[in-house]
Amino acid sequence: MPTNRPSDEPATHRRARRKEARPGELIEAALHLFVEKGFAATRVEEVAAHAGVSKGTLFLYFPSKEDLFKAVVRENIAGRFTEWNEEFEQFTGDSVELVRYAMQSWWERIGMTPASGITKLVMSEAGTFPEIAAFYQQEVIGPGHALIRRILQRGVDRGEFRDLPLDYAVYSLIAPMIFLLMWKHSMAPCCPPSHQLDPVSFIDTQVDLILRGMLKHPRP
Repeated sequence: MPTNRPSDEPATHRRARRKEARPGELIEAALHLFVEKGFAATRVEEVAAHAGVSKGTLFLYFPSKEDLFKAVVRENIAGRFTEWNEEFEQFTGDSVELVRYAMQSWWERIGMTPASGITKLVMSEAGTFPEIAAFYQQEVIGPGHALIRRILQRGVDRGEFRDLPLDYAVYSLIAPMIFLLMWKHSMAPCCPPSHQLDPVSFIDTQVDLILRGMLKHPRP
């Protein structure tokens, strides 16, 4: 007995599936254009066209370009913190390996994806659009700072790290990640192969350099 192919389904079902997919398609299109052109230069008409819908359809889901940007950040970056917190809570290794895992995990899930360009966008346009900078601070920087602080505090509590001014030590882990993002979206496309960075090797080197200054009893 023949089975129904997708094209055999009623048009109302196909339209319903299409409608459900639209927010995700719009977010994906917006991410691509925001990273490529920046927040100011991206027009909602372009996002709608890139997603294959009308501008009016876009506004049904996202009333403004700022709302669309917020959805992009939540979908691609801020939404990761729940899973990261759960993973780090269950981590059984020592804090040295947890720091390494955190940095490598961040690169795999954010740095290697198109979402890596969002940080550069915010840093470039924060002065012009303080509202998106404030949102990014609330949704990404604040939770990220708190998560890294927990990792470092774990090391101190377990006697693996010496006492540290944690609020400032956090930036020792954040700074290399920001450098990688800025390099990827600025200098890397212009550099010859001999001057390209291997992100994984860079992270491993940074972990080694940072942790030798954190360990209470330095490893051989």
